[in-house]
Amino acid sequence: MVDIRYIREHQNEIRKAITDKQMPEALESLTELLLVDEEFNLLRQDLETKQADRNANSKQIGELKRKGEDADALIHAMGKLSGEVKSLEEKARSLEERYNSLLLEIPNPAHESVPYGESEHDNVVAKEVGSKPQFDFDPRPHWEIAALHNWIDFERGVKTTGAGFPIYRGEAARLLRGIIQYSLNGLLDRDYIEHSIPLLVNADSAKATGQLPDKEGQMYTVSDGFYLIPTSELILTGMHRDEILDTNDLPLRYTAPSACFRREAGSYGAHVRGINRVHQFDKVEMVLFTKPEESYEALESMTATSEEMLEGLELPYRRLLMCTGDIGFTQAKKYDIEVWSGGQERWLEVSSCSNITDFQSRRLQTRFRDGGKQGSGKTELVHTLNGSAFGMVRVLAAIIENHQQEDGSVRIPTALQPFVGKESIGSKA
Repeated sequence: MVDIRYIREHQNEIRKAITDKQMPEALESLTELLLVDEEFNLLRQDLETKQADRNANSKQIGELKRKGEDADALIHAMGKLSGEVKSLEEKARSLEERYNSLLLEIPNPAHESVPYGESEHDNVVAKEVGSKPQFDFDPRPHWEIAALHNWIDFERGVKTTGAGFPIYRGEAARLLRGIIQYSLNGLLDRDYIEHSIPLLVNADSAKATGQLPDKEGQMYTVSDGFYLIPTSELILTGMHRDEILDTNDLPLRYTAPSACFRREAGSYGAHVRGINRVHQFDKVEMVLFTKPEESYEALESMTATSEEMLEGLELPYRRLLMCTGDIGFTQAKKYDIEVWSGGQERWLEVSSCSNITDFQSRRLQTRFRDGGKQGSGKTELVHTLNGSAFGMVRVLAAIIENHQQEDGSVRIPTALQPFVGKESIGSKA
């Protein structure tokens, strides 16, 4: 959530930031927000004046009665004033509800270092590392290799759950588990604290982390007001809602492996074949809480962590600096990391690392204070960051495709072998 004081004082800058993010509907919300904000402030001033008058009259009536003097005229005026106060209070509640709703619809402005762009085609390749594999045979996409060994059961996934919920079996399930453990251990070696988290989140936490109302259409709703998590960021970030952190504890580095659930409505075509895009996938998430002046340096470090672990998997990758039109609602700056898909001959996104600045923490009311939680120093909003170590199923696909052998087997990268227990998987076919 953007600070309303900043919005009031920098209306032109906010309009430009919204326009740069290609979010015209938010411009309409901004226009209404400014009108509602002005009306709400004027009404509140009127309400406070009348409340003060009512309190003064009440006190004066009490004094007249103690003296045995006539207070009927003042009591009559008091009744009329109380009715006006009640009417203003009801209107104030309605305006405040609309005001809060509109404020949630204003996106986080992009950082000045983010390039302008209208779509994903305007993202900037910041770096590219590794060589694309060269094959002396016709490489297969991962779904053909998986079919040779019965590794991924799409049909039974549809039978038991629905499209987009494949079942991994045998050596593919073992490889997927190994990738999760490899990435999790890599984060633990970098001082991240591991968590085992719920897969359900309540609406308050989803709203506080910026998923609602922005991504409501992508989330699965279950009974009792819960949502299936689209990312463990919601839990890891929402843990400190309404808390004051000790500055000596910052930065906090959290991680959690979890299943994630996304509707991905409207995803069709060749680019979503196999496990390129599914409704349930495993991910190891990174979440940071930092001081404001340290957050952009932390973003670079977080992104480098994902890249280093990809290098350990011997996968060629590139880093994209996302443009304003593709950066997303909550992000101030975002990098995407894509690996080369040797069988499909295209890039696949496997990680996104973002600085959310104080956009989430203002909703969450997560602050820090020098001198500890109970210190006398002024509190300040933390900055939050999040990133994927990897989206596991796409890394699984990339390993199968980039390390495939002519006989249909797949070589396991050296760094991953201790977690899989094999040098290769897949019998000759």
